[in-house]
Amino acid sequence: MGETTVTTSDGRGPAPAPSPTGPAGRTPPTGPLRRLRTPRRPRIWFEVLLIAISYWVYSLIRNAVPEQKAQAMANADWIWEAEQRLGIAVEHGVNHAVNSVTWLIVGMNYYYATLHFVVTLGVLVWLYRRHPGRYAATRTVLFATTAVALVGYYLYPLAPPRLMDGQHFIDTVLVHQTWGSMASGDLKHMSNQYAAMPSMHIGWSLWCGLTIFALASAPWAKILGLLYPALTLVVIVATANHFWLDAVGGLVCLLFGYLVARLCYGTYPHRLPRQVDAVREGEAAPPPAPAAPPAREPAPTAERALPPEGRRPSPTGPAPQGATALTRASPEPAPAPEP
Repeated sequence: MGETTVTTSDGRGPAPAPSPTGPAGRTPPTGPLRRLRTPRRPRIWFEVLLIAISYWVYSLIRNAVPEQKAQAMANADWIWEAEQRLGIAVEHGVNHAVNSVTWLIVGMNYYYATLHFVVTLGVLVWLYRRHPGRYAATRTVLFATTAVALVGYYLYPLAPPRLMDGQHFIDTVLVHQTWGSMASGDLKHMSNQYAAMPSMHIGWSLWCGLTIFALASAPWAKILGLLYPALTLVVIVATANHFWLDAVGGLVCLLFGYLVARLCYGTYPHRLPRQVDAVREGEAAPPPAPAAPPAREPAPTAERALPPEGRRPSPTGPAPQGATALTRASPEPAPAPEP
């Protein structure tokens, strides 16, 4: 008694006010982290320069790793024996079977040499144009994936199957004289031949496929996104450039890349806002205004709810206030005396 409880129109109590510390009691980021997590449209000149310099540095470091041939060959023998024990050592059969179909293996050679770059750059351009709010975080995944792969190249030099001694794998680029691969032929001296673990063909193709699957709206595009890394896996094995386990290494690197993006941006890239047009560069998006409470009808007064006892509603409407008071104050006339 004496306390008034106000409820919303749906009968529930009012929603609590948003906490100044953010969801789950976490303090919002400040300083550089806040600026990093603020959605902004990427600058095209900066992105082109960043991608070009980053790939140049990546290639420089990858090729500067000492080519430890003896260790790389020993590691390849160990990987091959491990796959045989696991029952997954089918690379030799796939390599010879596909090589027997000339048009197919030639197509796979060009696939290996070109789509690795073309599709990845195409997905970056698509993100830049259609999903600018998610571009930076998704690009961070790709960069972190590629950076951690350099650690694998240095710590675990590995020869590809086509360079193994005594296993009779076919170097399909040498046999069919196809163009574009820096792993065989005249261009092999420009690339580290013993950097097979992890496979960045798998790391990048998985990045492309998952990005398309998560962000594309057309069902056919989602399907292509899933098929692309699966086909890439077949290509790297058929051309004898990688073992199955190299693909596992690429997957681990990609998981690391997503973890880095999660730590930097506070969430996964596909959960970020798609557009950033409504947010000014360098400023965080304003918090949403609290919803206005629903309008209520005034509660009926006592006089409206219950008419006074003895009052009869007038057919012509309520009498004036003064007339009502006069009627109440006038006594009823006494009856006339009987004769």
